Amino acid sequence: MPLYEGLGSGGEKTAVVIDLGESFTKCGFAGETGPRCIIPSEIKKSDIPKPIKVVQYNINTEELYSYLKEFIHMLYFRHLLVNPRDRRVVIVESVLCPSHFRETLTRVLFKYFEVPSVLFAPSHLMSLLTLGINSAMVLDCGYAESLVLPIYEGIPVLSCWGALPLGGKAIHKELENQLLEQCTVDTGVAKGQRLPSVMGSVPEDVVEDIKVRTCFVSDLQRGLKIQASKFNMDGSAERPSPPPDVDYPLDGEKILHVVGSIRDSVVEILFEQDNEEKSVATLILDALIQCPIDTRKQLAENLLVIGGTAMLPGFLHRLMAEIRYLVDKPKYKEALATKTFRIHTPPAKPNCVAWLGGAVFGALQDILGSRSVSKEYYSQTGRIPDWCCLNNPPLEIMFDVGKAPPPMMKRAFSTEK
Repeated sequence: MPLYEGLGSGGEKTAVVIDLGESFTKCGFAGETGPRCIIPSEIKKSDIPKPIKVVQYNINTEELYSYLKEFIHMLYFRHLLVNPRDRRVVIVESVLCPSHFRETLTRVLFKYFEVPSVLFAPSHLMSLLTLGINSAMVLDCGYAESLVLPIYEGIPVLSCWGALPLGGKAIHKELENQLLEQCTVDTGVAKGQRLPSVMGSVPEDVVEDIKVRTCFVSDLQRGLKIQASKFNMDGSAERPSPPPDVDYPLDGEKILHVVGSIRDSVVEILFEQDNEEKSVATLILDALIQCPIDTRKQLAENLLVIGGTAMLPGFLHRLMAEIRYLVDKPKYKEALATKTFRIHTPPAKPNCVAWLGGAVFGALQDILGSRSVSKEYYSQTGRIPDWCCLNNPPLEIMFDVGKAPPPMMKRAFSTEK
């Protein structure tokens, strides 16, 4: 149970805050400094050998409903150990979350778990609550994509967002390919065997563990040399000396030799400019150019980077170096007058910043009560308003004027009966 539950909250129990990420889910209680659990966003079925990802956008609604039902049941009754009927829910969601996914998730929470109210909060906006500022350029480097969204005076500037499929998934794919191509395995029978002869593919949890334990982001000059040698056609570019090789135990018998050159080169895909000259660093600069000219200076001086991929050693240093390197190029030099860029350090690890913002927002019970959508409102309207509308949709749009409107969730400290 959350500490000092009920004190100063009018007896109302603290809300449950869920950040349902594509790779990992962060879950806990409002008003706390960190999530109670960080677990993979997947469920296991006895008849299927591989775990099933819960966050899927391209499957039919009934299948998604059953996966979400099972996963949220596990969150409540294995990890949080609370009754879902007693507590409001804050869902921290991505800007790119499709409508059918959030509607299915809402149906699971209201119809199956019968929660009293639900609030969907955008992850980029929630991240700012941890810093106490209301304007920033927020970059979320997650599992599936890197997504940048400017927030100005507390309003997400939706017309200026940008995204690229560069994240943990892209790094894992590149790392697995390089491991299968270059690395050898020592087994109890023989040494120096090619990895494909021992195992056809590397499980994703092993690939992720190798990435977290051994890989890092090089500085700008070294990174440019690695990229030059990678795309070197005539053999003139020389690769910088690689870091030491690493032995990684796969199990009790097999030891994988991770070649040093893999450790610093896999992450370069985030900063290599593709055919359209796009990279994680250009995302921020392109979004800045799209913003109104009088907001650019303030946004450039307030950069915030969240998401699990941003936790790689050297990532923030390299990102700043890339931005300063690119801003002197003709494409950005004329369009962007500002040369000052600053990255904020939030009071949590990058993968938990959005969750912490949701926990801060969920603890503001007066605001949570007026912004949440109640079970009664949902049962009468059958829909959940979009978060980019500051208020819920006008009831006269959905109801005959003569009929009584459905009840909204009353504020925690309201004097209404």
